[in-house]
Amino acid sequence: MVSFSDLGIGPAIVKELNKQGITEPFEVQKESIPDSLLGRDVCCRAPTGSGKTLAFGLPLIARTKRANPKRPTGLILTPTRELAEQINSVLRPIALAVDRDVVSIYGGVSYKKQYNALNKGVDILVACPGRLIDLLDRRALKLDDVETVVLDEADRMADMGFMDPVCEILDKCSNERQTILFSATLDDDVADLVKNYQNEPVTIEVGPKEVSIENMQHLFWTMKPHQKLGVTSEILAKCGKTMIFCKTRRGVDRLGNEMYDAEMNVSTLHGGLNQRQRDRALKRFTKGGAIALVATDVAARGIDIQGVNCVIHYDPPENGKAYKHRSGRTARAGAEGVVISYVQRSQQRTYNKIQNEVGIKRRFQPPNVENLTEYPMEYVEEVFEEEVRRPPSNNKKRRRNRRQRGPPQKSRSSSERQRKRSHKSKRSNKNDSKDGKKFNPNHKKKRRNNRNNKPKKGNNNDK
Repeated sequence: MVSFSDLGIGPAIVKELNKQGITEPFEVQKESIPDSLLGRDVCCRAPTGSGKTLAFGLPLIARTKRANPKRPTGLILTPTRELAEQINSVLRPIALAVDRDVVSIYGGVSYKKQYNALNKGVDILVACPGRLIDLLDRRALKLDDVETVVLDEADRMADMGFMDPVCEILDKCSNERQTILFSATLDDDVADLVKNYQNEPVTIEVGPKEVSIENMQHLFWTMKPHQKLGVTSEILAKCGKTMIFCKTRRGVDRLGNEMYDAEMNVSTLHGGLNQRQRDRALKRFTKGGAIALVATDVAARGIDIQGVNCVIHYDPPENGKAYKHRSGRTARAGAEGVVISYVQRSQQRTYNKIQNEVGIKRRFQPPNVENLTEYPMEYVEEVFEEEVRRPPSNNKKRRRNRRQRGPPQKSRSSSERQRKRSHKSKRSNKNDSKDGKKFNPNHKKKRRNNRNNKPKKGNNNDK
């Protein structure tokens, strides 16, 4: 059995891996780590969930030098915030074992924290291209000292339109850098990236060339819109952990609220949520706090969630490629899974086209939940015992009601409260005397003095 020590990983890192129960490397790690440790450029095609994070992360940690303020020495580019945070959570404990720091930066959060982290000095920076370009434009950091760049999920970055920012970032890095690229496919824009920005790379291919859909049961159920929610409830009770894909943010919010009202514990994920809401939604789903995750395609890209038994295409995907990416959330690492598409009458032509692109042929048939594979129910019971929480929503009706009520009242400052108190005390002092006039202890003395100063009657000196 090959160990991480045999691949060239140092004892401090191996010790930390053993603490986490990681003792034997996966295939992609065996193939890529030795070349990466030697400083060679690596171009690796491997599917999501194959162990890529440690495959590029361990050599990067081992080779990265201590960084100066605002000048990171290692850089990992990822397409989404969730993937950046996921990589950070995996690599940070390992990096600390060799006195290296890992920080993730992405949009949707305050710049201030990221400025502070960069000013202290970041050894390995995990970044999304958009926010990194913003920080470079603000002169918050420089990439001249970056010696190793990792491009993770390069095909996804190409699909999301990040190729221009990625090329701009690579141009700002050191010319003598090492470039490691991981992607599910190596065609089109990814091939251009390899040609223009890698120097005689070692090419490694692990797993099938395309997302494998052989271990999945593909079902296409015809139904009317009002049937969808009830069928979904039955599927969750049978299959347990499920990912549900909708086409739009509004569709995700609407379905999440409908499932909440039907007492189904659910998390929602889309680009309209802030980072804290997105992190909370993912954590609840991965840790067992929610039985289902309702998401858009873009928001769910690059997320590696284990143990998903079922994928539901609530709305049809754009094309066959999107169908494969959605469906690839289940049946990972040799496991089995079921993929169910809800087909309305007007959508049958779309799904016929998708089946042709994917290379499968299935009949459209009515829902039949009884024939689904039943998964262990312990997980489902634990989920429903938890408090059901309404998912975050950008509901249009609620926004309209808030506008009608008007803006919330501003809280008074301490000076305003003090002025109000003094004003009240002045008003109360006016009512202290019986005649309603303000009490003055010298009041009688003043009246007496005024009386003495008045001229006496009949005393007319002018005459």
